[in-house]
Amino acid sequence: MGMKIIKGLFFPFAIIYDLIVMIRNILFDSGVLKEHQILKPSIGVGNLSSGGTGKSVVVDYLICLLKEKYSLVVLSRGYKRNTKGVIVGSHESNAASLGDEPFQFMKKHPEISVVVAEKRVLGIQKIDKIAKKDSVILLDDVMQHRYVKPSLMILTSTFETPYFSDQILPVGSLRESKKGSKRADIILITKCPEDMKQEQIHFFKKKLSLQKHQQLFFTSIGYSTHIQNTSKSLSLKKISNPFLLITGIAEPKPLLVFLNEKQLIFEHLSYPDHHNFNSSDIAHIQKRRGDKMILTTEKDYTRLSPLIEDENVYYLPIKMEFINHEDQILFDKTIQNSIKLS
Repeated sequence: MGMKIIKGLFFPFAIIYDLIVMIRNILFDSGVLKEHQILKPSIGVGNLSSGGTGKSVVVDYLICLLKEKYSLVVLSRGYKRNTKGVIVGSHESNAASLGDEPFQFMKKHPEISVVVAEKRVLGIQKIDKIAKKDSVILLDDVMQHRYVKPSLMILTSTFETPYFSDQILPVGSLRESKKGSKRADIILITKCPEDMKQEQIHFFKKKLSLQKHQQLFFTSIGYSTHIQNTSKSLSLKKISNPFLLITGIAEPKPLLVFLNEKQLIFEHLSYPDHHNFNSSDIAHIQKRRGDKMILTTEKDYTRLSPLIEDENVYYLPIKMEFINHEDQILFDKTIQNSIKLS
């Protein structure tokens, strides 16, 4: 069955879904449904699509930017965790109890606090009880959780699949209409090519039709020159070829391009985003690897490392980088000012 026919079959469902979301947004915009005003300075990161836009890399950047000056609390849903309700991260937490990304934040930045909650309002109420008075709250994946309203909202969208060229679920991957982008204060176009051309920048500016209150920035993924695990670090130049690459992320393509550009030889096992590895998966991985090294993403490492206790399991750190330095200075200043004004 052709893709056009499949999309045609899904189109009526997309109309119904869009109508429901539109009515919900109207109720919030008109005040019928109440937004919980967060008393502490807060920065939200979200997207319009169903995933894979690099939100966690943005949150990590914000943590690195702010943690030396502020007491930080990250609030997340804790997607695919095996717990329910409001959970405060502790030394007993793991990827299963918090979700892979919140656990990753906590392990990488032990000086911050992490709270997970399906209902963000309940999470905020918990933070109000346990956080310091000068705390700053970072809300992960909060664009559609309109019962809470952060001081500043950052919307992420990828270079290859920007939201303005996407369609509503289930025809496309948008969780709400493109009009939802108006609620964002900052729009980050992520996973851009490092050699992004000026005409491409102008194209995005024209397509996005920014509101007066909005700022636009372009970022790329910066890969480390070393892979690492909990005990050691190894230069990419010293990797033994071939190795087994394991990914459980929404869009592994940029990583594959990077590794291929480094002329590294590997076999790739791809799993769905946030995949919870079971005993059958681990047995398959061990069979395919033989005596080869395993390389994975930092997020996947939080789930794999307890299941494969091996010093030859590594992850490749990544970070958010701006296409030009001037934009980074402006972005950092905007973030700092939003906290001061809150």
